[in-house]
Parts: sequence; C-alpha cells; structure tokens
Amino acid sequence: MHATDYTSPAVKQLREDLALALRAAAHHGLGEGICNHFSVELPDSSGRFLINPRGLLWSEIQAEDIVMIDEQGARLAGHHDVEPTAMYIHAAIHKLDGKTCVLHTHMPHATALTLTTQRALDTTLSQNAMRFHGRIAIDENYNGVALSHAEGERMAKVMQSADIVFLGNHGVIVCGPSIAYAYDDLYYLERACMVEVLAARSGSTLAPVNRSLVDQVAVQLEGERLQSSLFFEALRRTL
Repeated sequence: MHATDYTSPAVKQLREDLALALRAAAHHGLGEGICNHFSVELPDSSGRFLINPRGLLWSEIQAEDIVMIDEQGARLAGHHDVEPTAMYIHAAIHKLDGKTCVLHTHMPHATALTLTTQRALDTTLSQNAMRFHGRIAIDENYNGVALSHAEGERMAKVMQSADIVFLGNHGVIVCGPSIAYAYDDLYYLERACMVEVLAARSGSTLAPVNRSLVDQVAVQLEGERLQSSLFFEALRRTL
C-alpha cells in the first residue's frame, strides 16, 4: 500500500491545484483545444504522478477529473484516459530530470519563437525575460510527435537541469518545484515572449541589456518567489 493515495488530503490538494492551473491557463489563453498537458509528481517518491485527462477542455477541468498514472502510463485512479504523448513526455521528465511539476504547452508567442533560428526567448531584452536567464535549454531538433518512451527520454535529456525547454518547431515545457512556481513561470514566460515578438514586429532594432546586469536582475527576481504563491492564491480566489 502506498503512503499517499488519490483520496488523501495531500493528493486531493494537489489535484485541486493542478485543476486550478489548467483553468488559469485556459483563462490566460495558454491552452490549445483539448491538447497539451500539466502534471505533478506525488510527494511519496513512488514514481506516480497526476495529469490532466484526455478529451476535456482545460477550462472545464475540476479536481475529480485529474488522473493518477505511473511511470509506464498505467492509470491508477481517475475516470478518464490520458493522451499518449502526455504519458511519454511527462514520465521521462519526472523520472530522468527529477522535476516535480511539468507543464507543456503550445502557447502562441513562446511557440512562435521556437520557429525561428534563434529557437527561444532572448533573456537580455525585457525585465520579464531576465527571470529566465540561465534557466533555458533548447531542443534544436524537432523529431515528430512524441509517441514513444525513446522520444520522451530524448526530450528529458535535452532539458536536464534547466527549468524550461524550448522545443524547436513545437512548443515549450516549464518545470518547477511546485505547481504555483511552475505556473507563475509559464505565465510570465509567455508574456516575455509576447513582448519580444511585438518588439520584433515593429521593425526597430532591439536593445539588449548588459549581461552583468541581466545576471543581477535574474538573481533578484528569483528571490521574489513569494510573488508566485500570491499570484496562485489570487487565481484561486478569482477562478
């Protein structure tokens, strides 16, 4: 018997938080139909994790819709199936990279940057972008739809210790030690990518900030993580 199960208070809270993150992402325009997936590992180090179900819009997902699966993708609890690519991508990143919360989206402005030769956000431009300085990996080589353990493991190996990976011609994956921290990063990553795309569209030459100052700002912003928790609780009150 596992120490933590689907109906325990701790897991129930994780299900509620994951469902909230999904509804918030829908509210903020970060979703794409019924595609893409968010997951969080259970706190008992059992190799099990919670993930959103196949076939539901993010805006309609509630705690009881969240599914529990193991590293092989077997459904352990929940009423819905899980989309195959979700299992392959998330299982590998949880297992090989040791990530607690894994958020994968095709959100528009971040994905737009994966289509460029640059492949990712320029972390020397906006203040929002600077929070991600030194935290990004880039998967240069699009390899088709992730429908195998091998492809999930390939993505995980690209990510390694980074918090964020830009998947060339595909989308992004954002990870964090908690749902609140990961969602905050996901939201501000898209905002940073949006203003970079808008600035590039202006046709004017972009003006990066000195690297030493970027390093300093990145440290400052990482020290403001209370903001992440406050933001998530604000979303809980309003959504």
